[in-house]
Amino acid sequence: MKLLLTGDVMLGRLVNENLKIHPPDYPWGDTLPIFKEADVRICNLECVMSSKGSPALKVFTFRSDPNNIAVLEAASINAVSLANNHTLDYGREALADTFVLLEKAGIRYAGAGANLLMAQHPAILEMGSMKIGLLSVTDANETGWEAETDRSGTWYVPVDIGDPRAFDLIERIKETKTAVNILIVALHWGSNWGYEPEPGHREFAHMLIDAGVDIIFGHSCHVFRGIEIYRKKPIIYSAGDFIDDYAVDAIERNDESFIFMIEIFEQSIQNMFLYPTIIKNFQVQLADLSRVIHIASRMKRLCRELGTQTCWNGASGTLDIKIS
Repeated sequence: MKLLLTGDVMLGRLVNENLKIHPPDYPWGDTLPIFKEADVRICNLECVMSSKGSPALKVFTFRSDPNNIAVLEAASINAVSLANNHTLDYGREALADTFVLLEKAGIRYAGAGANLLMAQHPAILEMGSMKIGLLSVTDANETGWEAETDRSGTWYVPVDIGDPRAFDLIERIKETKTAVNILIVALHWGSNWGYEPEPGHREFAHMLIDAGVDIIFGHSCHVFRGIEIYRKKPIIYSAGDFIDDYAVDAIERNDESFIFMIEIFEQSIQNMFLYPTIIKNFQVQLADLSRVIHIASRMKRLCRELGTQTCWNGASGTLDIKIS
């Protein structure tokens, strides 16, 4: 089985405007053939999908028109993580619209809900005899958006192994793992910049894997970070940005990322294949020869610093990691 992960998919602002004159598959550029190779496709949705609500009092707010659910359908996205710092950019009514649109499209979601229990509920995908589970949490700066017993919002968990909410996450991991073969935890954590894992992140990720997580799917940082293999389980510290309209930092290239393809045999994670990508003209594209080696070399170095060996495969255009 092949599992595909991407970083932040932001369909608001100029991406939203661009979709008024382009078809729903436009934001995916030339990457869709790779998406079709996968059995399961998951991304972090960095916007709400609604025509309702007013922008929150913050610098950046992201909302996409309801019909842009077709963008996710064009890539056959199976599930999205919603625990992030843009989930309530346009209020709870817009978030409720997002739930309805995803449900009608048959796209599972995790990390936000009508109450805390729903936000903590896993998205479970069945692929033949395999069950994939997704839990999604955030430590992002919008602490007031935390879901409560009687209020919608995100599943907020500080990256602090001593915090009671971290213990709640551990218990939910143990519970969910009994019902699935492969368990993914999406973590929207840390700051926007920097190529190194932040203090406490490695220890926190190790704790989650010790509790039963098979794949740590980190995002929030606008640039990709290295991948660590711990107990034969991959930790993606940051998948970076995948689709957006952001200004590009000339040093920390937030227009560069990867498609993360994970190969699973039975219940064992065998390999990872990373396809270098760039963002141009409000769409993601496979990196061309002038960029691909630079992007892959940076990831190779970041992985090596975490003890992970990688190998560039020129035939497939992927940076490969053998796990088992």
